[in-house]
Amino acid sequence: MHSWVPALLSVLAAILIAAGTVMRQRASHASGAIARGWWIGAVIALCGFASQVAALGLGSILLVQPLVVLAILFALPMEAWADHRRPLRKEWAWGAVLVACVTIFLAVSRPEPSPRRPEDLLMVATIGGVIVALLICVIAAERSNRHYKALLYGVTGGALFGMSALLVKTVAYQFLHDFAGAFLQPELYLFLVVASSAIVAQQRAFGAGELQTSFPALTVVELAVSMALGVVVLGENLNVSVPTAVFLGIVLAVMVRAVLELAKLAAIRAEEISRHARRPHAGRVAAR
Repeated sequence: MHSWVPALLSVLAAILIAAGTVMRQRASHASGAIARGWWIGAVIALCGFASQVAALGLGSILLVQPLVVLAILFALPMEAWADHRRPLRKEWAWGAVLVACVTIFLAVSRPEPSPRRPEDLLMVATIGGVIVALLICVIAAERSNRHYKALLYGVTGGALFGMSALLVKTVAYQFLHDFAGAFLQPELYLFLVVASSAIVAQQRAFGAGELQTSFPALTVVELAVSMALGVVVLGENLNVSVPTAVFLGIVLAVMVRAVLELAKLAAIRAEEISRHARRPHAGRVAAR
């Protein structure tokens, strides 16, 4: 129960998040505004987030987050169908690498949820340290060119989303064990602040205009930060030998590379669609 139920919920979350993201992206590019399709996509993505919350409440961060990253893979056929094309061989190749890495990591490590609850002092110190580092990133981003602005805001947004995964797990645990008392705990309101800040940082990163830089950074940092916080704050571990841990480190590195490549390809397509959407508008303006 502690493995396959959260695993299924994580895969469902990845599928719904991918579908919602593709729908919102296509709707906004098609009309240039928030239309009906965008709202439908937002609702689907929200259902995916709810599934992720349930998975984090029942399972380990080290189990849930690698599976949710598969949203990038599930988006491949959805984007291809929306663009009336076939996925590129390069996309399928890196997708296969991602699936293989996630499968190997979970099969070998077999992560289990930790019964330990985060200590208040440790959580405050860890999150406080991350926030200080992110404030430095924001200050540096505002003083940088577009490329580094996209990179730094992407890192900031990814780190904040990674922190949100930790807070979601904590809040879900509180709701499952004391529903009324959960509203009196600070983690719920800290999550709302962190999640809102993550969305703002994400939009600032995308607003810099270099999705090839911001999107991969955001995706990879979210995975890395959430898994690191799961180990440091919650005490989650893999209970493997040193050679096996080294092997899993290599698998994670390859998985990160696959995520980066797929994210870059997705970002390049998004920018191409955006350019095509702007060209007719520019032509109408010139005609006037």
